Amino acid sequence: MHRLTTAGETFIPLHGGYAGLLAYQKALIVYQGTVRFCERFLEKRDRSGSNGPGCAVGKQNIVEGSQTSRTSKQAEIELINVARASLEELLEDHLDFLRVRKLRV
Repeated sequence: MHRLTTAGETFIPLHGGYAGLLAYQKALIVYQGTVRFCERFLEKRDRSGSNGPGCAVGKQNIVEGSQTSRTSKQAEIELINVARASLEELLEDHLDFLRVRKLRV
């Protein structure tokens, strides 16, 4: 693909490279921890058990946003925002787990 350049820099930066992003690396750890948490502490029939890992898909939104960045910076930003919101929802799920069981935060 032909790239427009200005002073030696590419006009449209390369897409991808999400694995090197600190946000992705942290989201991956959160996802893996959430899956283990749900396996250990929640029953399969418990709504939180199936919802938990689903909320931890923030990492997937980071991947998708990174790949989309080639064609749309706006879409990239929107997907990163979705990742942020998903991870915030997951945090609230974990806090609810503690509150319901009267455990210390």
